[in-house]
Amino acid sequence: MGACGDVKATGYAKINLALHVRGRRADGYHDIETIFAFVDAGDVLSVRTGQAEDRLQVAGEFADALGGSPVGDNILMQVLGAFPRPVGNGHDGWHVTLEKNLPVAAGLGGGSADAGALIRLICDSHGWPDDWQERAAKLGADVPACVISQTARGTGTGTELTVIDSELTGMAVLLVNPRKPLATGPVFKAWNGIDQGPLAEGTLRDIVPKARNDLEDGARALVPAIGQIIGALKATHPWLARMSGSGASCFALYESAEARDAADAEIAMRYPDWWRMKGTLR
Repeated sequence: MGACGDVKATGYAKINLALHVRGRRADGYHDIETIFAFVDAGDVLSVRTGQAEDRLQVAGEFADALGGSPVGDNILMQVLGAFPRPVGNGHDGWHVTLEKNLPVAAGLGGGSADAGALIRLICDSHGWPDDWQERAAKLGADVPACVISQTARGTGTGTELTVIDSELTGMAVLLVNPRKPLATGPVFKAWNGIDQGPLAEGTLRDIVPKARNDLEDGARALVPAIGQIIGALKATHPWLARMSGSGASCFALYESAEARDAADAEIAMRYPDWWRMKGTLR
């Protein structure tokens, strides 16, 4: 990247094809086993480099959802501090414009996805530090996975990653959210504390249908619309329908784009107030 220029990156929507909670840790976090996957759509970052200072501007459908916090608290400004660029002639600032297309507090890794996209831009421009994963993990448990934005198995708090050569890549995806934010903390607190066992072994087509999202019951108690969304998605006969992360977003996978588009049209007609996004698995 030159001294001054414009670049773009996508903060790909994250979904959890499976999320098994294995136990509570002494530090207040939880040990999990999860399969991260990413949709080829999400938030869009536009960056102008060679500026006098770092600056963030937020636009898009869900910009107002971030309006209550000081800009300095935004995870993207934290990324700019955690992954600094080389100092040159005093024009090393990055002006970042975030087009916020993903709902906030939605189980789609929105903030983490945005952070991952910006980390990719910085490190592709100025080199990847040996400790990039540690720096990313300090910003959030999902951030390292969102930097990679490939299907991966996550263990520990989700930061220990093994990339998977996924046979599900290219599957059509429909994301649905009831437009009700759901904070992660209360959902994990509502987990019943019962370890229901690890992920199975085999291909993803074998593993994922048998897997679970152990946070779903607690999330549904907090936002009952989650159950309604999953029921509506299952009625469209997908290959899989499940809640993502800690909710309230849910996803359905289809064997064809035509089946997904038909499902999208049906849900749009029956539930016009729900947020939806279409894409394919990366």
